[in-house]
Amino acid sequence: MPTPTCLLGGAGVEDRVAYGHDPDRFVEIGSLSKVFTGTVLAQLAKDETVDLDTPLEECLEDVPAGTGITLRHLAEHTSGLPRLPVGTAGPRRDPYATFTEDALRASLRELDRVATGRLGEAEYSNLGYAVLGHALTTVTGRPYQQLVDDLVLLPLGLEAGAVTALPPRERRLVPRGLFGRTRPLWTLTGPILPAGGLWATCRTLSDIVPGLLVERRLGPPAPSWQRGSAITWHNGATRGSSVMAAAHDDGRWLVLHRLGPASATDTLARETLLAAAAPDGGA
Repeated sequence: MPTPTCLLGGAGVEDRVAYGHDPDRFVEIGSLSKVFTGTVLAQLAKDETVDLDTPLEECLEDVPAGTGITLRHLAEHTSGLPRLPVGTAGPRRDPYATFTEDALRASLRELDRVATGRLGEAEYSNLGYAVLGHALTTVTGRPYQQLVDDLVLLPLGLEAGAVTALPPRERRLVPRGLFGRTRPLWTLTGPILPAGGLWATCRTLSDIVPGLLVERRLGPPAPSWQRGSAITWHNGATRGSSVMAAAHDDGRWLVLHRLGPASATDTLARETLLAAAAPDGGA
């Protein structure tokens, strides 16, 4: 079965919308949500509401003293926290369903034991971004959506809610099974939201990615972005949706979303970006 695909990019990238995709409908962006959380952190650090090296225990009273974990550690995946939340696992088809606010607070109270990795060493952590999002909303007293609106979307000239956890149901583009039935989605609206629960249209992402990575309108890329030798990128995947956003140092950029597996999305995005002609004939 052909995979619904949307590819949008800058100079040298041929836009492609195929097999029923729609660049103006909301799609799940999974872990690309971390870029929005990290950008909120960077903007709050810029206005000195927090510092990147603020100890987590100064933001959240539930966190025991002496963990050594800072906001920077959480943003850079070097906190030692595991990839997934601890405790009772959710059902296989909805792994975050049991990760409630109570479960998050229970983890915070035992964070010194929950952190099984070594502080300062890289270990990708969805739990870490759930904790980071909770810290930022607690420090500011503002809901996560408001932080994204006020510190990312509006400064980039976009409307509040252009990236959201709760898009209108009629504007969602979701994966479907063999007989056209909508496949069940993961529960990502609870405390895991800052790690992977946002939705956006590809059209909106095609404004955000060059704004953050090429024009750098909000300053240097947030610490949530991943960095290769010459490419800044982040991907994301949910049960049936995958996305890659990336920019080359020479200004090439793209957004690729597919209602299909992440591995093929990542490969296609990298190949497309590197094959695109560099702006102004650059290398």
